[in-house]
Amino acid sequence: MHNLSPLFAPRGIIVVGASSSPAKLGAVMAQSLLGYAGPVELVNSRGENGMHDSIAKASTAIPNGPDLAVLCVPAAATAQALRESAANGAKAALVCAGGFAEAGGPGLEYSRDVEAAVQETGIRLLGPNTSGFFVPHRNLRASFVPGVAGLEPGSVAVVAASGGVNHVLAFQLQRAGVGVSLGVGIGAGTDITAPDVLDYLISDVQTKAVALHLETVADGPALVDAVSRLSAVKPVVALVVGRNDVSEFAQSHTGALATSWRSTRAVLKQAGAVIVDDENQLVAAVTALAGRRLAPAADPGVGLVTGQAGPGLLIADALHSAGVAMPRLSQRSQDIFGTLLPPLTFQANPVDTGRPGPGYEKILAAVAGDPAVDVVAVYGLTEPVTDLPMSVAASGAANDLPFLVGVDGPDGDVELARKSAQQHDLPLISGPTNLAHGITALVNDARGQFLRAQPAAGAFVWPDIQGPWDENRAKDLLGALGIATPSRRSCGSRAAAHEALAELGGPVAVKLLDAAVLHKTEIGGVHLGVKSAEAMDHALDALESAGAHEFLIEAMAAPGVDLVVGARRDPVFGPIIVLGLGGTAAEVIADISIRSAPLPARTAEGMPGELQSRELLYGFRSGPTLDTAELAGILATLGDALCANEDIAEIEINPLRLTHAGLVALDAVVINVKEDMK
Repeated sequence: MHNLSPLFAPRGIIVVGASSSPAKLGAVMAQSLLGYAGPVELVNSRGENGMHDSIAKASTAIPNGPDLAVLCVPAAATAQALRESAANGAKAALVCAGGFAEAGGPGLEYSRDVEAAVQETGIRLLGPNTSGFFVPHRNLRASFVPGVAGLEPGSVAVVAASGGVNHVLAFQLQRAGVGVSLGVGIGAGTDITAPDVLDYLISDVQTKAVALHLETVADGPALVDAVSRLSAVKPVVALVVGRNDVSEFAQSHTGALATSWRSTRAVLKQAGAVIVDDENQLVAAVTALAGRRLAPAADPGVGLVTGQAGPGLLIADALHSAGVAMPRLSQRSQDIFGTLLPPLTFQANPVDTGRPGPGYEKILAAVAGDPAVDVVAVYGLTEPVTDLPMSVAASGAANDLPFLVGVDGPDGDVELARKSAQQHDLPLISGPTNLAHGITALVNDARGQFLRAQPAAGAFVWPDIQGPWDENRAKDLLGALGIATPSRRSCGSRAAAHEALAELGGPVAVKLLDAAVLHKTEIGGVHLGVKSAEAMDHALDALESAGAHEFLIEAMAAPGVDLVVGARRDPVFGPIIVLGLGGTAAEVIADISIRSAPLPARTAEGMPGELQSRELLYGFRSGPTLDTAELAGILATLGDALCANEDIAEIEINPLRLTHAGLVALDAVVINVKEDMK
């Protein structure tokens, strides 16, 4: 039995702080729990209306004692109530009240007392600061929100940071006809957190898909591990809040780019979750995924059958924007359509059928049977003579391939279509854009499962190179890692700098060389295109004025496209890799892709494709063309290097220039952990 079973499947419940006053939390919670099939005993210190006046008496009224204690007492009394409940057999507790650490003052001490009680007794605690949870198929509704009484059992679990969001999503899923298997608001997360609930859901047979809402992440590795294990057996869709919450800037550009919001989304996606932008997308995604997952695939193809061209265009446009492939259907498929549809309709994908008529089921079967199609979306307005879910079922194609049905029309007609879809075990969504969101979720889930199938590379051995990490030493490290850098000379005097110019032949870059200076351009520490002795003296004068005692003389690189790549230790998730547009514009534009390390090559190869500026990397206006495998190798190597040396906080190349001859690192920064923490 899972250690959260006493919470979500209790054999008996006590409500501590129950009340006969309808306005009080204890009364509302007691009323909400009365429908539970197991024994529910109420505790009121004054023994009102026949309630027990102690936890001990209430517990003895339950055979084998209570599993769950629902505490409706003030913050100051919570710790003692936890201890008494645990002493009388309770293995889990729900605390909805506020007034703890978030309130400051005495609440800080109340919070410490609760934490101590949990540690001493081993009781599992959900809350504080949550509106509760519900398990509709057990008629267990431990929530003070009255509307939960009408929630129907379903196949989607909601795990939300906020109790309010938990209820919002549950009600939306109810309206979508999907229902809820379990809904949990984590609240303060003093003990039970999202990873704990995700772990419970792995073996929960009622749950087919999981909606995950996150606001903060306390334990990144635990969350990633839970999402990875859960998404291996059932789909997880994550909504991460905080798009505009930028974390503190680290010492280098890479740290400035990897905000907690970006990092959380990227790392969860890598772990197998489908990432969405808002609650509407979340509901559409889990509605689709609760029906049937696609087989793992690098780029699943979508076939779209639409009864109306305009909505079909909306769907196709949304899919294209999401990077979802709608392949042209085979000539054999189009020949079948030609015998069933008027010649003026578009038939290559989408397939525009107009009002479904005779032969519609054959069209659906032909689209599903096309070798380029992995999932079929069907859309239409409700018609008195047409039942789209029934037509899909009659085609027989849904037995072999996932289908997602979209309908719109009067509320009553849509509800009839929804009931038909439920009878035929088909997911149904209203709205063209929502249908596109559902299809996109199916495709992204298949892509995520495909990518996670490849393990990371084997053991990495750190080369025999140590700091202090000025640019020259950092580039020595890159060279040992197989990353190309320009020819260069480290010079301790002006004379040596002139000799380097003569040897390298100019033009050269003349740079201040100092491990303490990370961003040389900000203090005038870089001079480019130096060709003559006179220009060299001018550059050296300026660098000495800026405090330089050593100089780096480096051959100028060919023109190209600048990228920034880096490996850093994220304070929440550990080693991560960042790829983005290079130069100082990186922080402003923030066109980036993030992954956690260690990084499989297949996963690294997908990073350039996530950049909005990716066209610049593939021969734009006769420019250089990226060897994706070469860049993936650099990204994976940097991640391996960071994972192999716990003394290193960050390795950054900015810029990494793409030239016609390949990739070359023009600047490099390595930061030790101790330096990073100063």
